[in-house]
Amino acid sequence: MKDFPQLIKEANEQIKTVSVNELKAQINDPNLIIIDVQSKEAVEESGMIQNALHANRGFLEFYVDQRSDNPFKKIDLKPDSKIIIYCGAGGQGALATKTLQDMGLKDVSNLEGGSGAWVNAGNKLMK
Repeated sequence: MKDFPQLIKEANEQIKTVSVNELKAQINDPNLIIIDVQSKEAVEESGMIQNALHANRGFLEFYVDQRSDNPFKKIDLKPDSKIIIYCGAGGQGALATKTLQDMGLKDVSNLEGGSGAWVNAGNKLMK
């Protein structure tokens, strides 16, 4: 059986990551979708990165499934959508990024260090 650190390590070996500076440079790109996969409670307590959408990791697949008959779809994706996922520290974000890659999304990355790295670099979270 694999443990959580092993899963994260494997995911990180298979996904792209972006730095806080890279996200900051792209944050207003209209083709960029930023997804916070933290729990509702974490988002309510700390806030989210500017322009981010909340999609609790447990429901992520349902929210991004683009089938027309999907009653749970929350995030509209275009074929050229660029997606950056983040969580609090990077682990859940890595697993979520891997999941979206497995679903066939091509331009999806994880924010290295998550919202913690975002805040540590002097940026704010929005409530």
